[in-house]
Amino acid sequence: MPRPLGDLEDAVMSRVWKWNRPVTVREVLEDLQQERSIAYTTVMTVLDNLHQKGWVRREAEGRAYRYEAVSTRAAYAAALMNEAWSRSDNPAAALVAFFGMMSPEQRAALRDAVRIVEGPETTSGETTTSESSAGESSSGETAAGETAPRESSTRQNAPGENPAAVEGDTGR
Repeated sequence: MPRPLGDLEDAVMSRVWKWNRPVTVREVLEDLQQERSIAYTTVMTVLDNLHQKGWVRREAEGRAYRYEAVSTRAAYAAALMNEAWSRSDNPAAALVAFFGMMSPEQRAALRDAVRIVEGPETTSGETTTSESSAGESSSGETAAGETAPRESSTRQNAPGENPAAVEGDTGR
């Protein structure tokens, strides 16, 4: 899957992901200029490169383009983790080492994620004991401060929530 984004590519994509809407070169430029001196043509080139690499799609608007993320930041991070893990000569040891680097909050988020992927029931039909200790509050927020998707396939998105974070990794 993907090679990691470069520093400037990541700075641009961070804004595209954060804003979660089609953006112009000018909008990204103005936000980046709060942190660094950068030229319009540089941002335009980076967004064009990201388009060619398949990270963003673009739609013409007059003489300019509006750019939109093709997938979510979470999907990008997951792909990087999967790529690194799959290259290990000992995947189990790599996972143990990775889990050992996690904070208690990250481990709680991991338990939440495993519970969501596996579902709330064990093979014997009993509710798992980790369900009550998985670190999720009554609002659905994990110990890591992220909203955890529900198991139900009829779940409605919360106001302001990115549907791609629940429905898949397409970014839309």
